[in-house]
Amino acid sequence: MTAAAVAAALLLLLVASAALGACDRRSACTASDLLVASRGVTPWRNASAISGEYLSAAAFLGTAGLVLAYGADMLWLPVAATAGHVLLLAFVTAPLRRSGAYTVSDFAEWRLGSPAVRRIVTCCVCFIGWFYLLPQFQGAGVTLRVMTGAPVWAGWAVVVAVTLLLVASGGMCSITAVQSIQFWVKLVALAVPALALLAMWQMDGRPDPLADGPARFAHATRVRVSTEAVVTAPAAVLVTARGRVDGVRHGGGAMTLAAGRHTIGPGAEVVFPAGAPVPHAERLPVQSGQTWATPFGRGEEHGFYRTYSALLGILLGTMGLPHVLIRFYTNPNGSTARRTAALVPLLLALFYVFPTIYASMGRLYAPELLMTGDTDATVLLLPQRIPGPAGAPLTGLITLGAFAAFISTSCGLVVTIAGTVTQCARRSGTASFRIATVFALIVPLALLPRIGTQGAAGLVALALCVSACSLCPLLLLAIWWRGLTAAGAGAGLLVGTGLAVTSGVLHLYEVPLTGWPAAAVAEPAALAAPAAFAVMVAVSLLTRRRVPRRADRALAKLHLPEDVFAR
Repeated sequence: MTAAAVAAALLLLLVASAALGACDRRSACTASDLLVASRGVTPWRNASAISGEYLSAAAFLGTAGLVLAYGADMLWLPVAATAGHVLLLAFVTAPLRRSGAYTVSDFAEWRLGSPAVRRIVTCCVCFIGWFYLLPQFQGAGVTLRVMTGAPVWAGWAVVVAVTLLLVASGGMCSITAVQSIQFWVKLVALAVPALALLAMWQMDGRPDPLADGPARFAHATRVRVSTEAVVTAPAAVLVTARGRVDGVRHGGGAMTLAAGRHTIGPGAEVVFPAGAPVPHAERLPVQSGQTWATPFGRGEEHGFYRTYSALLGILLGTMGLPHVLIRFYTNPNGSTARRTAALVPLLLALFYVFPTIYASMGRLYAPELLMTGDTDATVLLLPQRIPGPAGAPLTGLITLGAFAAFISTSCGLVVTIAGTVTQCARRSGTASFRIATVFALIVPLALLPRIGTQGAAGLVALALCVSACSLCPLLLLAIWWRGLTAAGAGAGLLVGTGLAVTSGVLHLYEVPLTGWPAAAVAEPAALAAPAAFAVMVAVSLLTRRRVPRRADRALAKLHLPEDVFAR
């Protein structure tokens, strides 16, 4: 029944996406149509589309999974993401739109008069986009695997096929129509099961997810481990095991799982009695309800630095996301771009109410995810725990919302990469744009099989960190400081991007590190972003004689209303 609901949801999404994308497809025949939808998108529609592509796999799956796994510390991440749009509204949106550029790399060359800086910015956009595409494909694979048992590559194939169809056929015209609707699809898909879960919680007598001690199984629970898992048991418990546990094969008899570290082999099944404490995957902290609900309660090494570095990365990274920035070029003018940016935090704040509900309910109704480590599946599994006939349609609805998140974000990223590459290559034809679309999809697909299992939110944080250390410093200084030079911008971009990308690759391939090096690689924004700003400023001061002659006129165009500057 669940598999049928999932299949029906996917079919509905594919048909609806194709139909919505076809609405504007006939007009998508020029570069302006493909890249910026002829600059005719209204603020409300554009705000919905920005929210639709920004709420990616990290928001839909990863936020609830992170809060379930690590607790209250993770609530700062959606706060920083929403606050980043407030800073974007205050410092970037209207001036960027007034520049008249098509892409961020166009803006960089227009402001600094340097083709070399343009090429560096194009590389930055590609790195950010590729890092951001990884969690979309990864999340799609996890969703289909959890829901239907399909191999992970099947989820990748669905997202790639739909993205390629929408972007290559209609560009920004098609994806604006799709994304603006898909935001509301995602909101409804997350909200309706959340309300049903709260109703079930009320009928169960409102059990406390913050009870003393670690999370416990509410009922006798069978946990099957698909790949080898290393877990930490907080207390001894009598279980029934079938398969290999700690190197010993069991045939379904009783055994005592002592407190401490255990290795559970692939395909093993362990049955826990009601009330048993949940063993946690080795990488997840074992927390009581009170420490789970208290910031810094888990006592992570260098936790203060990690938390605030992650906050800084998301806050500044949001200001430099190229697939969000390109959306403001689709507005008719600077004032409508500002109204668009003002609406986005309201829509994001509405959405982010619900992941916390799923995380809290996950401690009660799906605590085994803490043992398998598959916490990104929290949102996907909880609707299946709702008793009665409502479970299957709600599972289908949540699948619909999840794939809407993957597809809408992937479309925005791919059209941004493709548009930036074609503009940099000075090839504005639709054929070049479609070739660049394929190029944008190939690189993350080649990386996926090599990175192993990574959380969606962690992968998105890598992309945001690259953005915070590259495009964010460039935009802020280019918009607000006359003294920025091409040499300063290029040096800062190389330093910030180099540090962020190196840290990201080390993190993806799980290079073993400890102490401060591990903390700096996991969350480099607090070090790399200030370094990028400092290098841009220092090199610009050293090369102050090379400030572009048209800098004053450029800043006037960025900051004066269009009608005043036209005079």
